[in-house]
Amino acid sequence: MTPPPARRRRSGPPERSYPRRGSVRRAQMITTYGVGSMVAVDNESFMVTGTDSWNVTDAPTIFEHRLARVLGVKSFRLPPASDDTSKDGIHVRRFPLWHSCPKCTVLQHVRRFNSPAGKNECGECEEDLVPSRFVMACGRGHIDDFPYWKWVHRKNRQEGETGLCGGEMRLRTTGKTASLRSILISCTCGVPEVSMEGAFSRNALSDLKVFCTGKRPWLKDAPIDPCSERPRTLQRGSSVAWQPIVRTALSIPPYSDEHFVKLQADLDALRELHQAGNEQGIEIYLKAIAMREKYEFSEAKVIALLEAENHEEADSEGETSSDSAFVRLRKQEYERLVAGQSEKGTGREDQFVCEHPLSSPTALTSLGVTGPMLVKRLREVRALKAFSRVDTPENRTDVHEAALSLEELDWLPAMEVQGEGVFLRLDEERLESWAHNVAVAARADRVRSNHLRTMRERAQDPDSVPDSPATPRMLLLHTLAHALINEWSLDGGYPAASLRERLYAGDGMAGILICTATSDSAGSLGGLVAQGEPQRLRSSLDAALDRACWCSTDPLCIESEGTGAGGLNMAACHACVLLPETSCEYGNGLLDRALLIGTPEDPSIGFFSDALSR
Repeated sequence: MTPPPARRRRSGPPERSYPRRGSVRRAQMITTYGVGSMVAVDNESFMVTGTDSWNVTDAPTIFEHRLARVLGVKSFRLPPASDDTSKDGIHVRRFPLWHSCPKCTVLQHVRRFNSPAGKNECGECEEDLVPSRFVMACGRGHIDDFPYWKWVHRKNRQEGETGLCGGEMRLRTTGKTASLRSILISCTCGVPEVSMEGAFSRNALSDLKVFCTGKRPWLKDAPIDPCSERPRTLQRGSSVAWQPIVRTALSIPPYSDEHFVKLQADLDALRELHQAGNEQGIEIYLKAIAMREKYEFSEAKVIALLEAENHEEADSEGETSSDSAFVRLRKQEYERLVAGQSEKGTGREDQFVCEHPLSSPTALTSLGVTGPMLVKRLREVRALKAFSRVDTPENRTDVHEAALSLEELDWLPAMEVQGEGVFLRLDEERLESWAHNVAVAARADRVRSNHLRTMRERAQDPDSVPDSPATPRMLLLHTLAHALINEWSLDGGYPAASLRERLYAGDGMAGILICTATSDSAGSLGGLVAQGEPQRLRSSLDAALDRACWCSTDPLCIESEGTGAGGLNMAACHACVLLPETSCEYGNGLLDRALLIGTPEDPSIGFFSDALSR
């Protein structure tokens, strides 16, 4: 990672060389260290700059037509990589700008330390400077340095307003405790020394008449964005200082077909020819590509794909929001997973293979599980759409999405994961009958009420809060997915964090896809697909349900009427069904294992209670 470089020039003076600051994995640029996040490199701290400053000339292009259409871009780009001699890569800027010296304890702007060229150290003590632990940010994504001067002089209102005291601030720690009370800030002007205790309260900065500055340091030359939000104090390493807003989609036919994977870069030209009705031009164009790719293309298949795109555009015209567009994506995936696609006749570069198991699924009938499918080849694209601060998508529905760039770009940063998975469904008739149980509906309504209350409390406009997805169907499928992932982690040797759930719990859908979530060696060795064979899947389900019958925190867990943040769970805790949050689509919320196996007082509310009693 390097600071923003000058533009490339083919002639004239040599380009300025910038030092390499550090390195992260490409996947982390989507999930952990994306645009606007702060990255700690040795004793320094930097902020990743906007995508309009990235040099993506050599960065691979990722195509996923369905997801790109919903997000309003043409394609996706893998974050650029660079070596020690390259000027490409992700650019960063120093942030925060306030530093302290651990020896002389001076606290001031980094430029006032007179550091030697290329070093970040105190000009007097020759000690490495320490970036500020604290920043201030607001829910609209703006971020700035913590106002230390106003914090120290808060009891001297006159000097606090003028900002002129002539003193020098200092920061020291007593070392007695790890609390904020041990971090002391002082000024040589003579005001009393104060600690950082209370800096994280909701009104701490508002009481000092500190307002959001509207700064967006990740965007080069970004104008001040007027903002009326109340800023909050955050630690720069806090999880809410940067939360990615990631959108995902599976590659499904026809776009996953090897035939069209080779045409991805040429689809725009083919679309123009098709819209003009120039079939002869399509034929000539395909022949030219065939010579380049050394692959025989079918004109009929290409025209069928282009017509399918036109139908998809027509179907999406009535969508009023991006949420409905993503629901449509899920329905398309669900239909394809149910239909499957045989490995016979597919090419090496086909990105979707989903087959029925070799043995009969009758072993699963008594559990109410139908249609297990072995997803032997799977590709998932994860795109970074935006990010948020302070408020997270899990705790607020109307979270503000901070932009990744000032310019309107036709691409977004993304990564792809190729692996495998197991897809299974629940019997629709049995599921509907169970969901109408009065006790089942009451438990689901309790979770739904807690979820709606939490969303309204955290929303700017409580009347605009959408309905909660917490239905009996969704809670059951979600908890079953967690139970299976935990079981396969113990029995199959998979790390729980390497597996990921994908829920299909809307109208007419009752399925779960458990797939590999990483691109490492645990991704595509066939071990997960082997778990989907009916006999083995039955054993896994029996073991998972048996394990769910007892939790080490029972009876507190099974008798709970609301656990977790906002009471979004019922009978669910870290000792039974919770997972690493990267594996869960809902941040370990909306879970209730009682819907799997019932409660000691009322076993009938468990969907699988009858099977367990046998």
